[in-house]
Amino acid sequence: MLKNQKKIQHLYWRAGFGLNVSEIETKANLSIKSTINELFAKAKTPTLLNAKLENMEWEKFSKLDKADKKELRKRGVQSIMQLNELWVKQMATSENPLLERMTLFWNGHFACMIRFRPSLARNQNNTIRQHALGNFRDLVVAISKDIAMIRFLNNQQNKKNSPNENYARELMELFTIGRGNYTENDVREAARAFTGWHSTPENEFRFNKNQHDFSEKTFMGKTGNFDGEDIIDLILENKQTARFIATKVYKYFVNHKINENHIEELTTVFYDTNYNIEKLMLAVFESEWFYAPENVGTKIKSPIDLLVGVMKSLNVDFEDYQSFTFIQKVLGQHLFHPPNVAGWAGGKAWIDNATLLIRLNLVNYLFQTADIDITEKPEFEALKNNAATKKIKASIDTNAMVNLFKEKDEKIIFEEIQTWLIQANISIKKEDFDDFTFTDSKKNYIESVVMRFMTLPEYQLC
Repeated sequence: MLKNQKKIQHLYWRAGFGLNVSEIETKANLSIKSTINELFAKAKTPTLLNAKLENMEWEKFSKLDKADKKELRKRGVQSIMQLNELWVKQMATSENPLLERMTLFWNGHFACMIRFRPSLARNQNNTIRQHALGNFRDLVVAISKDIAMIRFLNNQQNKKNSPNENYARELMELFTIGRGNYTENDVREAARAFTGWHSTPENEFRFNKNQHDFSEKTFMGKTGNFDGEDIIDLILENKQTARFIATKVYKYFVNHKINENHIEELTTVFYDTNYNIEKLMLAVFESEWFYAPENVGTKIKSPIDLLVGVMKSLNVDFEDYQSFTFIQKVLGQHLFHPPNVAGWAGGKAWIDNATLLIRLNLVNYLFQTADIDITEKPEFEALKNNAATKKIKASIDTNAMVNLFKEKDEKIIFEEIQTWLIQANISIKKEDFDDFTFTDSKKNYIESVVMRFMTLPEYQLC
């Protein structure tokens, strides 16, 4: 094992999506500090999701007949699946893994269902990644003006004579301060402040002053002629907002089991830096407790973590976007299609009897391009379309992996592959893999050992 390999791998699994074998050789001897500096330096320049999308003229949708509407929706779904594929590939190949990780985190935090309109999905994704390590206030304001979010949470229907409370409620309950820290009156007054925050048919934000309530509101004990940004500022004044976000960051990046001292430490950093996300994440990754044994190899990989990690490790190239989305749907995390506005629960919720079996055999499916006789999770039934497939079509290039290990003896190969692929503590010895030998070829041996480790339950942890 190289000098800092275990810690560097832990950092890259939490701040990115793991390391491939080529990256281990170049990064595992670096210091933790220099590795963190490199991750954050690259994240300074956002890598936008650069998708060229077909102009589907959704503004004419209401004038189409039933058949044409159905066809336009179908094309929209297919285009979003292609966008999904582009993003997953970007996660697997980007030299900016921290930004991809932060974009995925905030994408789940500001959960938004986007069924048919790929341009809205792309624009929201790029809005998030532009603010992913910036100021949290700026991110919340940008999301509040995001067209997909305005339509998903019905703020388009939020008007001065008939306020719609959906966005105001979720802004507080899920996006900022958390349940129990506001009143029903706060929800009503916040909704009034967000009246007129609408979108145009051309998919641009529009402040509709004719539908905005300009009268006084009383929100969280203060009275004034508040608009939406004022409401956000008042929410951020309450330190509980910093605590709510710090807790969610801790559960996602560190451990589902809360350490109150660590939460308080992160809360103070976040609040005192005026909600600087970069400073918050640096406080996580630079802490000694982040690398403590109880926080290493204890997080259940999300379906996207698992998929992208396998792609990086085995240099997987999928032949079509249906394979990408099929894996996500059967495992329960379909990008751009969260189960509800609360997003994915994560943790043990990722695992059930059906998904565990698929997870353990995912690498075998990829090597064999075999048919998978399984049913998509119920919440995705509405997303089925004629292009869906139960055969994962992919190619695997193991040359880099084989070249790294081929000059080493059997025991060293076993130990180094185990260290590379398994973050959790396990007691497996080479003798447990005694059905694998050099008698065929080193290439087959290396691939067989890699496959075996990647089908262990411990590979599901990072």
